[in-house]
Amino acid sequence: MTTGLATRPGGAPRTAQRRRTVSARRGALHRKEARGAWTLLAPYLVLLMIAGIIPIIYAIVVSLQKTPTNLEPNLTGFSGGQAFVTAFTDYRFLGTFANVFSVLIIWLPLMLVGIVGLALLVHASPGRFGNTMRFIYYIPGSLAGVANLMLWVYLLNPSQSPIGGLWHALGFETIKAVVATPGTLPPILTAMLFFQGVGTWILIVNGGLNGIPDEIFEAASIDGANAWYLAWHVKLPLIRPWIGYAALMNLAYGFQLFLEPYLLDQVAGGALPDQYTPTQLGFWFAFSNSNFPAAAAMSLVVLVITLGIGLFIVFRSGLFGEEEK
Repeated sequence: MTTGLATRPGGAPRTAQRRRTVSARRGALHRKEARGAWTLLAPYLVLLMIAGIIPIIYAIVVSLQKTPTNLEPNLTGFSGGQAFVTAFTDYRFLGTFANVFSVLIIWLPLMLVGIVGLALLVHASPGRFGNTMRFIYYIPGSLAGVANLMLWVYLLNPSQSPIGGLWHALGFETIKAVVATPGTLPPILTAMLFFQGVGTWILIVNGGLNGIPDEIFEAASIDGANAWYLAWHVKLPLIRPWIGYAALMNLAYGFQLFLEPYLLDQVAGGALPDQYTPTQLGFWFAFSNSNFPAAAAMSLVVLVITLGIGLFIVFRSGLFGEEEK
């Protein structure tokens, strides 16, 4: 007895051949994409080696060397980690990290709330108004480095500042009193860092919002979502990697805080501690105490702490997670 499902002669071999052909094409496409990815990645890997991996290896090597002294200027060799002991037992070591955390604990949450809130407002205001506000927010970010410091020197000087009445009301008559009074420096550094960087990060996060397909917003609106629900339950979860990226980069910048307290100390006549942050303490080890191994040890300590907190942010925010299909 025969059935109506008779197999065409040679059908199975042809099917297997087609599968092998498709598999070969997919493999070739995968290899082509991999070559393209490595080609695009190569310049970054070179930069990472020059500016990242090699300096880290060099810092590790230097931190394990003996420190030359006045009595033994040519002292060399393996120290057994004595540089780390020198850094950890320095009386300013814990204080420098406490100072940085006193700034980060105010600045980082304020920065993230400001970035996300203002980026959502700009995205919800398309057209000329949104473009104008985006430009206005970016203006403080263009005043980086010394230009930003000069602006703040003007604002912090009670005799010249447009908010001089506030400083006089608080009992401050000179810029030295404003900067050097205990408890005022963390808020001042927070304000400087916030206004310097918030505009740039608003543009970055707003770019992430612009990358969300309009169909998602249209579907949410059809389902009855208002502006608040759309921002909180639709936009915010979709830009979580962008928020994680902003937190990661600002955290790294905060731990490298050096220029702002250093220059404020200059305008305040040396009233601030010379080693206010870990990077300043490492600078002191290297160029005031000529202890380069201890300076390298300080840099590695900052690196380990920053990497630890950074990895936590990466995994919690899904920054490098795969996109859902």
